[in-house]
Amino acid sequence: MTCEKSKQWTHANAVVLRETGLLLRGASGAGKSALSMELLAEARRNGEFASLVGDDRIALENRNGRLIARPHVAITGSIEVRGAGIASVAFERGAVIRGLVELAAGEDEEWTRRTELLREPEEICGLLVPTLLLKRRDWLSLVKIALFLQHLESR
Repeated sequence: MTCEKSKQWTHANAVVLRETGLLLRGASGAGKSALSMELLAEARRNGEFASLVGDDRIALENRNGRLIARPHVAITGSIEVRGAGIASVAFERGAVIRGLVELAAGEDEEWTRRTELLREPEEICGLLVPTLLLKRRDWLSLVKIALFLQHLESR
């Protein structure tokens, strides 16, 4: 994805956990919204700051060497809860994205045996973004993302 113009739109979710912005990307039905809600709830249970930036459509731009995510104006503050409809949630109007969580589309054997979850950083808008790979609906997603956050925050 290039962001040669002012911004590019991507099919993803963005959240802020503590002080770290994460982009959650995957195919439709991969669980981006459900994982976003789980991450927000878990952080709040732990007394940590957490907020949605946007659900489904995220504007990305390179601003002075930082990847900035913003929600789509038409759906700001809303998130789709599959089977229950659209919910209103607290949100941030933008965030600096420090990591990408890629939700894998398949359930192939490569994913079940893989031990290294960190992938080579992905270039987004001319910036290298650390990337974590997750299977769809992985029961350890929250644990793996917590470890990924520690990795990002230690950099």
